Amino acid sequence: MPDSALQTLVSCMGQPVAGNPTQFMMERCFHAAGLDWRYLTLEVPAENLADAMKGMRSMGFQGGNFTIPHKVAVIEHLDDLSEAARLMGAVNCVNRVGDQLVGENTDGKGFVQSLKELVDPVDKKVVMIGAGGAARAIGVEVGLNQAAEITVVNRTPERGQELVDLLNNDVKVTSRLVVLDGDYQVPEDTDIVINATSIGLGDADARVPLDVETLTSQMIVADVIFNPPQTRLLRDAAAKGCQVLDGLGMLVNQAVIGFKIWTQVDPDPKVMREALEEYLEL
Repeated sequence: MPDSALQTLVSCMGQPVAGNPTQFMMERCFHAAGLDWRYLTLEVPAENLADAMKGMRSMGFQGGNFTIPHKVAVIEHLDDLSEAARLMGAVNCVNRVGDQLVGENTDGKGFVQSLKELVDPVDKKVVMIGAGGAARAIGVEVGLNQAAEITVVNRTPERGQELVDLLNNDVKVTSRLVVLDGDYQVPEDTDIVINATSIGLGDADARVPLDVETLTSQMIVADVIFNPPQTRLLRDAAAKGCQVLDGLGMLVNQAVIGFKIWTQVDPDPKVMREALEEYLEL
């Protein structure tokens, strides 16, 4: 671990955002752990990524988070990848190991860690709405954690099939595609339902195209949306007696994993959760 007496830098590179909840959580947790570290939010245009990576190396940054549009492009500037990042073909977390920069993807790991607070995905039947970046990360990690099968539900056949092929061929988890046409009816033997789309972000009344009448109290329903944390899907699922999992836990666990990767120190998740709720004014 870098000398905690020195100011150590971690960054978030990508498109500008209205504030950065991860920065808020990290800075609060650095302070709680007695580490003189800083987490910087940096806007880096795509054409400047190569120079930014050279700067990260030369200035001794311990690592960084990477957001759109850099999650794929950053890979060519790294020395190695974790198994999950290699399978996903995307990186959201980079760590310095000696003089090497190693890419990781904590998106799916954060979700699975949050899910395991309710149920272990081993041998579970999973339905996942969406086939974008979040779905890819979650699908890979749920598969690596030995789910029995994953049904990918997506409007676009090509994108959905690409994810199903990855899960079947590379992750070795039984997967199939359902092309969405109208409201998806959840099979009765489903254990876990996941909304891995952006539906609901910033809109508590946005509706995921899913027939909530087909949900049963034996199912766990999860949503990746963290703001607002109580999406319409989760409210409807709770009304059907389902256990529900909001996106706050996923975001906190991503931060916990990144913090440990960089510092080798176990952070206090409660500190991060409180910081996130304060940031979101919950």
